[in-house]
Amino acid sequence: MRKINEIFYSLQGEGFHAGTPAIFIRFSGCNLKCNFCDTQHESGELMSDKDILQTIDGYPANMVILTGGEPSLWIDDLFIKQLHQAGKIVCIETNGTRSIPASIDWVTCSPKQDAPVLLNRMDEVKVVYTGQDVSPYLELPAQHHYLQPCSCKNTKEVVDYILAHPKWKLSLQTHKLIHIQ
Repeated sequence: MRKINEIFYSLQGEGFHAGTPAIFIRFSGCNLKCNFCDTQHESGELMSDKDILQTIDGYPANMVILTGGEPSLWIDDLFIKQLHQAGKIVCIETNGTRSIPASIDWVTCSPKQDAPVLLNRMDEVKVVYTGQDVSPYLELPAQHHYLQPCSCKNTKEVVDYILAHPKWKLSLQTHKLIHIQ
């Protein structure tokens, strides 16, 4: 059984896959308590893998995004294998503080200040920028490095930082800007 906050179908709003139709599986709970977290992920219901797979089968996309909270609290190799057997491309959005199955297709690491990143494989780094020193995150082993305004509130500050530090790219929460889930 896995504790699920919600399952929904929308467009990915952030990072490399922004604009891509995807099925979101939002897991409940997190091992960190970030003061800027904009997701209500504490509640949820226990669902079997069969029920999760049956729910996502009703959506036409082949991309599944495991998110939360922190999805690494609830996933394992068997779950990822079942998603792959269902023909899904499996992406995860994780804070990087816990290990994840190696068979995940795309890893987005969103590191948090003062929390050690344990992952040694990731495809993109996406940092919510609140004015902190983000230079250590450029050393993480990812091909893409994104800075994201905190709930679209400090966009000018983020743009100015990226213009001065061009190894970063801008990630906007486009789902919030166009008012979709």
